[in-house]
Amino acid sequence: MAGADRATEWARHWTYAELPDLDLLRARYVRHTFPRHSHEGYVFGAVTGGVEDVGLPGGTVHAIPGTVVMINPEVPHTARPGQPGGWTYDTLYPSAQVVNDIAAEVTPLRGTVWFGETRTTDPYAARLITQVHRAAEEGNALAADSLLRVLVVRLLDRHGSVLPRTTPRAGGARDAERARIALEGRMAAPPTLEALAAELGTSPFALLRAFKKEYGMPPHAWLTDARVRRARRLLDAGTAPAEAAAAVGFTDQPHLNRHFTRIVGVPPGAYQRERGVYRRGRPAS
Repeated sequence: MAGADRATEWARHWTYAELPDLDLLRARYVRHTFPRHSHEGYVFGAVTGGVEDVGLPGGTVHAIPGTVVMINPEVPHTARPGQPGGWTYDTLYPSAQVVNDIAAEVTPLRGTVWFGETRTTDPYAARLITQVHRAAEEGNALAADSLLRVLVVRLLDRHGSVLPRTTPRAGGARDAERARIALEGRMAAPPTLEALAAELGTSPFALLRAFKKEYGMPPHAWLTDARVRRARRLLDAGTAPAEAAAAVGFTDQPHLNRHFTRIVGVPPGAYQRERGVYRRGRPAS
């Protein structure tokens, strides 16, 4: 396990080979804070000790034992200790495909599933999250898969809906989307805000406002989050951290280490070692 201070903080971020579309994080954080970021899939978290403050577009949610936090894909959020002793939690990160497939199989929901509530008091669902972790750690694929499905169905039945169709986008939203696409394509050498705005035929401040409104964070913060996401995919494929850092546009490996640890919760090396052991059945080299 890895953490900023091994005497007080620890974290394990890993995947179980039998459930490849699910990431798992079990951790205790005392001083660690997560900057604003988002995930491609869903987040289901259960605090098992202490208090976690989760910052979301609608305000701050206080997560305590017995509650479950549900975060939809691409929703920007932060996390920090809600009390001096920090918090301990078990978190599941199922892909959007997993959740939507379960919804299509056992509920009337069709389309992109959306959870209308961010936090619910549900000790049984919280225990299910911990039980999925335990089953995966024990190598019990049947139990892990079954418990995950029971959890998702329970949350869908109580809090699930379908994301409504989007209305035609205004000019600012279209500019923000074009800016995002440009940054994705030039991640290793992005333009300045002024140059990007000029390319899109708008002003820097107008683009800054539109981008933050559309994606919940300014372009530079979004780019850091996107770089970490791409670095994760490279690390999953066996790329060395130093090479991944260069490929996504960080100036060196220490910069990757710092941003990766802040956003993912563990350093790149620890992240890759865990996935090397549990995804491929042998230690990563």
